[in-house]
Amino acid sequence: MEATHIGFPPLTMAVFVAIALGALLLDMVTHRGNKPVSLTKASIWSIFWIAISLAFAGFLYVQHGPQAASLFVTGYALEKVLSVDNLFVFMAIFAWFKVPDGLRHRILYWGIIGAIVFRGIFVAIGTGLLAFGPWVEIVFALIVAWTAVMMLKNSGDDDEEEDYSKHLAYRFAQKLFSVWPKLHGNKFFVTRKVLEVEVQKTENQGMTLAAKGTLFATPLFLCLVVVEVSDILFAFDSVPAVIAVSREPLIVYSAMLFAILGLRTMYFVLEALKRYLVHLEKAVIALLFFIAIKLGLSATDHMFHHGYSIDPNTSLIIVMVVLAIGILASVIFPEKEETQPENN
Repeated sequence: MEATHIGFPPLTMAVFVAIALGALLLDMVTHRGNKPVSLTKASIWSIFWIAISLAFAGFLYVQHGPQAASLFVTGYALEKVLSVDNLFVFMAIFAWFKVPDGLRHRILYWGIIGAIVFRGIFVAIGTGLLAFGPWVEIVFALIVAWTAVMMLKNSGDDDEEEDYSKHLAYRFAQKLFSVWPKLHGNKFFVTRKVLEVEVQKTENQGMTLAAKGTLFATPLFLCLVVVEVSDILFAFDSVPAVIAVSREPLIVYSAMLFAILGLRTMYFVLEALKRYLVHLEKAVIALLFFIAIKLGLSATDHMFHHGYSIDPNTSLIIVMVVLAIGILASVIFPEKEETQPENN
């Protein structure tokens, strides 16, 4: 059979493309609403994505032997482990923007689409694009630590933000393009015609529209941008790590894609657990500080070669232990229900 320029026959390429496109289409059709994703539903979908990945590994085993399948599974597992950090950062970003639960899956869907596209670009170009990684990692480590502090400061404050005009992301974005300072349903952009009606409403008195622009970005779009940027910055670690497993582009990209496809439902498993386990959010905040330290050590090791770093296996163990402590604390020390005063 004729081989493609990246080392695999057309049949393998066709199967990969068909599974990837089919999975994205299925995800788009089944998650169109604005309702929060339940723990049961998120768990079932997580198992489904793992099954799809293992099915593709089985196809590689049958068509190309155990070595190709082993390389895929290794790259998939590594990307999955390295993606765990993303989940906690995403949770912190959503808390920072106070995004309602029902809108989070929409942001994650488009964020993951972007991650798939950027991973493809990174794999195509290779690690040369990551030359500025260490310096970027240091900045990102500081941002993650700052986000953890803000999440700790606002812990327990679940009120939806009405006016984003004082939000840091809004103030920065406003200098670059037109932004509306309120959520507008599940819209990323709103037209000037619609907003001309909005500013007439009583609750929006005092708000004005920028002189220029026919489309206005909403805080939901700003949140999407922050999620996307954070994922790209995490790619500075994950892309070289998976490329180190295999130099075959299809193995690298397919391992990343299938790992990323299950990332959204993994997030909702964690988010649902956080709602039921009252002390899990404290564990998430602790993990954000850990991620910041890990990124800082990785960056400074690349620059100064001090030899201190945290490998993926150790990182995963620490994550699991901290989460277990949060779960155990929730079981042992449940949140006390507030008693209502009796009426005399």
